[in-house]
Parts: sequence; C-alpha cells; structure tokens
Amino acid sequence: MFRYIVGWLFLAVSVVAQAAVPVCKSFSQQGREVTFHLDNGAAFQLKLCGQSVVRIWYSPDGKLQRLNSSFAVINEELEDVGVVNVNEEASCYEIFTPVLRIRVNKSPLKLQVFDKYQKLIFSDYGDGRTCEGEKKVEYKMLRRDEHFFGLGEKTGKLDRRGETYKMWNSDRPCYGVADDPLYKSIPFFMSNYRYGIFLDNTYKTEFKFGTESRDYYSFEAPGGEMIYYFMFGKDYKEIMGHYIGLTGKPIMPPKWALGFAQCRGMLTREDLTREIATGYRKRGIPCDIIYQDIGWTQNLQDFEWRKGNYENPKQMLADLKSQGFKVVVSQDPVISQSNKKQWQEADSLGYFVTDSTTGKTYDMPWPWGGNCGVVDFTKPEVADWWGAYQQKPINDGISGFWTDMGEPAWSNEEDVDRLVMKHHLGMHSEIHNVYGLTWDKVVKEQFEKRNPNRRVFQMTRAAYAGLQRYTFGWTGDSGNCDDVTQGWAQMANQIPVLLSAGLGLIPFTTTDISGYCGDIKDYSAMAELYTRWVQMGAFNPLSRIHHEGNNAVEPWLFGEEAEQNVKKAIELKYSLIPYIYTYAREAHDAGLPIMRPMFLEYPYDVETFDTDAQFMFGKELLIAPVVKKNAKTKNLYLPEGNWLNYNDKRTLYSGEQWLTVDAPLSCIPMFVKQGSIIPTMPVMNYIGEHPEYPVIFEVFPAVEGQSASFLLYEDEGTDLGYLKDEFLKTPINVKTTVEGFEIAISSREGSNYQLPSKRNMIFRFYVEKSPQKVVIAGKKQKKVKPEKLHDQENIFADAVIWSYDKEMQILNVLVPDSGEALEMSIIQ
Repeated sequence: MFRYIVGWLFLAVSVVAQAAVPVCKSFSQQGREVTFHLDNGAAFQLKLCGQSVVRIWYSPDGKLQRLNSSFAVINEELEDVGVVNVNEEASCYEIFTPVLRIRVNKSPLKLQVFDKYQKLIFSDYGDGRTCEGEKKVEYKMLRRDEHFFGLGEKTGKLDRRGETYKMWNSDRPCYGVADDPLYKSIPFFMSNYRYGIFLDNTYKTEFKFGTESRDYYSFEAPGGEMIYYFMFGKDYKEIMGHYIGLTGKPIMPPKWALGFAQCRGMLTREDLTREIATGYRKRGIPCDIIYQDIGWTQNLQDFEWRKGNYENPKQMLADLKSQGFKVVVSQDPVISQSNKKQWQEADSLGYFVTDSTTGKTYDMPWPWGGNCGVVDFTKPEVADWWGAYQQKPINDGISGFWTDMGEPAWSNEEDVDRLVMKHHLGMHSEIHNVYGLTWDKVVKEQFEKRNPNRRVFQMTRAAYAGLQRYTFGWTGDSGNCDDVTQGWAQMANQIPVLLSAGLGLIPFTTTDISGYCGDIKDYSAMAELYTRWVQMGAFNPLSRIHHEGNNAVEPWLFGEEAEQNVKKAIELKYSLIPYIYTYAREAHDAGLPIMRPMFLEYPYDVETFDTDAQFMFGKELLIAPVVKKNAKTKNLYLPEGNWLNYNDKRTLYSGEQWLTVDAPLSCIPMFVKQGSIIPTMPVMNYIGEHPEYPVIFEVFPAVEGQSASFLLYEDEGTDLGYLKDEFLKTPINVKTTVEGFEIAISSREGSNYQLPSKRNMIFRFYVEKSPQKVVIAGKKQKKVKPEKLHDQENIFADAVIWSYDKEMQILNVLVPDSGEALEMSIIQ
C-alpha cells in the first residue's frame, strides 16, 4: 500500500509543479496529421498511419522537429485513410476511423481511444504527461486485469505487469534471471486490451508497468522526442502486423542457417576446426555451421586470418564446404590501436567516434586487443570502407558473420564516461541504443552490394527496433559462471527471453546452447544439463552450441548416453526442416516468430499468460522443455482442442487442462494438435545433402467431418528469390470421413522456381489397422510390403503405392510429386 501512496504523491507533485494544466486552444490539419495547439505553447500531434495505427507526438516547445529521422520506422502510411475529419465539440475534438474513435479532451488535454463499439481501449491517466527539462513522461490508465507482453529480449516472466524495465544496450556476461537491461532495446509492447505501443525514442527510456500505482503505468524518455505509435488489433498477431508495417519485414536466413551450429570461445584454429568437423561427420550427428570466435583475426578488426592459427584458410574453407559445413566468423565494431596501419587509416579519414571533450578519436578500452577506436557507422562514408574489409574473408569462402560486442561493449549504465562519445549523427546518449543497428545495416547492405542475389547471414548481440531488416539474433552470455552445473535457472529463463525476443520481431534467434558461462570441469556432472540445453535449443530457430573460453561442448564429450540423447534431439530438428522453413516464410511475411508464446495462438485463454516454461512451435506443435534438475516428469498446460503425444504419435489428451507427463532424459515433451499435418524429411548430415529427398507428411487427422491442412513453402534456400516471388507453395488437405480419409493435393502455386529434382511425397498415418484400399478416380492403388515402399522413397515413382506396417501401426502412401492436383481416398 505504501508504494501506491508514494506513487500517487509523486504524480500529484509532478502535476502541481507544472505552471498550469495545458489546454487545447485550437487545431490545424495537414492531410493525415492533426496538430492540437496548447495554451502553454506546446503541440500535441496525431497522425493516422492507418485505420488502426496512430502516431502520437507531444512537443513541449511546439516545434515538432526531429534531430534524426527514425532509425526504426520506415513507413508511416500503412494504408489509405481517406479524408481525415476532426469533429469539434464543446469539450473535445474527435476523429473517427472505421475501427477507432479517437477523443482529445480540451481542458485538460487528455487522449482517449475507443473501439468502434465505444469501448475504451487506451487512455491518458490524470493529466497524461509531465515534462521536466528534457525528461518526458507519459502516464496511462491501468486496468486491474491488464497484462503486458513484449519489450524484446528481456529476462523474467513474459507478463511484464508489476515490473520496471530500461532500454540501454548492456554487456551483461553471465546475466541472471532478473538482470535488466540486456543487449537489445526494443521499446514495443502489447496489452491484452488489444493494443500495442512502440516508443520511438533511442535514449535510455524506461517502462513502469504498475510499479508506482495500481491505477496507471508509464513510459518515459530522458531526452529526445516523445513520439509513440498506438496500434489496435483484434489479437496480438494483428498488432504485430501493424508493427512490421511500420518497421519492416524480417529478412529470411539461408536455409542452412536453420540447422545446428558448433562454437566455443577459443575456436580460432584451423586444426581444431577440422577436428570438430571430422567429429560430427564420423559420428553421424547433423551439423551445418562451425563458428570462429574473435581470435580468428590477426588484429581487431582487419579481417585477416591469424598467422600461426591458420595454415591455409582458403583450403580449409573449401574442404569444409565439401563436407557440407559453412563457416561463420566473428567481427567486432572497433579497430585496435595495436593494428597501426588500419587504425591510422580510419583515424585520418575521420571514421572513428570522437571524444567531445577533446575533439580527438575516443580512446575505448576493449575486453581484448587493447584500447581501440570505435568505428562510427552513422557516418555514410564508413560503409564502403568497412564493406571492402569484410569482403576479404567472404572471398576466401566464409558464409556469414557473427556481429559481437555491438553495445558497444563496456559501455553499460555505470560507464558514464562513455557519454562523451560523439557520433556523426549525435551524442552517445542518443546513439548508444542504435549503434549496433547502424553497424548491422552496413554489414547487410555491403554484403548484398558485393555478393549479388545472395542472402546475408548475420547474427547479432546488440541492436534496436527494426533490426529484423538486417540481421538475426542470439541472447548473449547466459549461464551460471560460479558453477556451470547449477545453470538450471538460467536455462529455464532462456525460454521467456527467446519468446519475448520473438514478440519484438526477432523471429530468428538462439540461445548459447550449454549456457556459455562457467568452466566445465566435470563433463559427466554436466551431462544432464547439457542434454536438456540441446533439447530446448533444438527448437530455437537458429541452434548454436557455444561456451566461453576453451570449454569444449561437442556432444560426444559428455558420455555415451548424453551423446545419443543429444543426437536424437538434433535429428528431430533436422527432420522438421520442411515445417520450420515454411514458418520461416511466415516470419518474413507476417513477422510471426516460429517459437511462440502460448498466448500468441490462444489470446483469450488467460492460463496461457503464465506458461513461461513451454511454447508453441508454429501453430501445430507444443514444446515443453524440461528445465529442472533430475526431473523425469513435466507439468504443462494444454490449451483448447485435443493433443497427441508427438513422441509416441498416438496418446491423446483433452485440452484446457494442466497435466503432468513422463519426461525421461531421452526425450522432450512435445505435442501435436489433433487435425494437423506436419511436413518432415529424412535426417541428413547437413541441409541440402540430398536434394531429391521425399517430403513426408505426418497426418494427425481431424475428427470426422473436419479437415487437417498445411501449405508447404519451398524456395532455392540461399538466394534473394524469395523477395521476387521465386518460390513454390503446395496446398495439402486431409479430410476425415465416415469411410476413412480424403487426401487432396492441390496444384502447386508459383512458377518462378523449380524443384532441384524429382521426388516423392509420403503421407504417413498412425492407425491401428490397415485400410481396405487406397483409391484414385475409382481405381485401387497397389499395396506393397513396408520394406519395398521404404526402398522406393528416394527413387521417383511412376505410380502411387501404399503399405501398412502392422507391428509399427503405420500407414504410408507414396505419391510421385508431379506438382499437379491429385485426389485420393483411403477406405478403412
């Protein structure tokens, strides 16, 4: 109670401290923009970006001028809004759209937004805002049953209510489950009252979700403009659609990036890289990527291979490519002073951030490489200079970059001396949070400029809203540094961190699988935790095994049992690549993450607000990783519908209930919704190893009279054709009837891309008895033994065949994939 009284007094004092309560005296209009002029000289502007999206700008001096254009927003005119009419009443102004009723009360100034049914959605609280010097605070009405989600990569529970968060990109090694801020700043959140807010301010903004009062929440900025966007939607997906409209679509990664990757802090040698590659292939554990950490360079950041560590890097890359491996190398955004030639070059060209107190290049301490100059990526001339350097290892044969330390490192809140840094576009207090973003923009644009029609792979640690246009992410240095085997809480918290990142438009991301922090002294003692890390990490869109220093974390080091369980988890992900890649396309089109909080799919089920230890993987799969030591069961929540245990394919559970299921170390609790189709493929050593692979549609039929469906997406996988309609979509539908099942393969959509080879489709049903027949156009199709059908899988068939494995209770129907429409019946 005391904190609420204090909060009320704080607000009351703030209001009294103002010379007078601002009153609207008049308004002016220019197209979509309506500016309300206040008696104290301030201006309050609304811009209709769309029927459901409003830009709100409060300017105490009335100038409505930005120092810099938005780093995040690239489109403010989302749709035609027609003629914007302002209705003036005695006490207020009102603006109507087909979706919203927007009211601006005159005295005192107060903004309220209603839906078209006159339900109040969003409202200022009290006088709505305070200004003290450069600091600006907005106060908003808080309902007793209101919950908040978002703000990107943040620790703690997904529901932000009752917590305070800051935006200041921070290097937090071995961060705990409640540390804030972290590496990325994404000031976008959503309310269960069906609206979202994006505060477009790059300073150290702060969000207080009911910590000062039960009646209001607030967001504030210590400098810059108070500009925020209000977005209304029927659900969270629609709100995210508005946000992607404002800030841009996520780029798609190369298909190989969805496989597994191996790394460690001291993975900076040719012999070790070759040894790891051999280890994976010898054991038949799938892997696509091997990373090289920052020590691969001769100097920071000359992009030269370290002498003595690499005998023949070009040959190494060629040899690894022949084995199916891609190599991704780290880069830092600095030039070491010990790298005299490049440092002097950048210094003479004025390409470094300067010290505002001396006018000279800022002398930045760095975790390695000695003191450095910080490259100023806000200066346009820097782009081509940096692009020429980073192209060198690309020409050698690397496949992408890992942009690390872009906060920049060692410039957290406590490092106030960094605030004297002056960038081309402004002082560090404004640029800090977007520094990594401006770097990632240069990396991506220079890559595409010098490597036409090739997808960039770039995984970044520090960024700001809008990063999805340039890069992918990872969640930084998690894990328990004091005792690595006690990192269970950190692993558990990575689930909400990853889910929240997805809500902030980072759909392609990963944790450092194994926890990154902590010396591994006893591999057998670490085996259980490592296994559970990999099982959870298998459902990260990007899956990277990584640990600090020279702590090796290859699967075969943790004992035979761990190796087999880890291999099983990795193979599971590889089998799901057709499913995952389809959802990768949806992430690009709609901004929806692959790894989804439960409430994203079930927004009206309040039980899903507290399901931080499980998630949806696409719409059809529910994943509940085990995150407790010695646990052999898992408590989880199943939402509406019926759900099958994906591990045995048959056990059926009713939804809308909590239950406890078996969870031995050999598996991860995983469920598929009844009425789903899951496209899979045979497990390979790496993605693309066998382009002629069959697509296996696992069918979990709907109840009688209803259908299961899936729209399979495919493209070339590494080029930019996906941006030019060069892709294919194959609609699949399976209807459950009284007699059995009706399978409908519709004609393939798309004409600008062709499959690399002929292939088969296999429809797999888990049924207790063999059907009587499979029929196409009244003609019975040939039944064969399971072994024969298996032998035919990778050989393009000339006719439909089917088999039933009585022991496994599996029905397979093999169909040559012609791309043409086909209908067939399974008669039970």
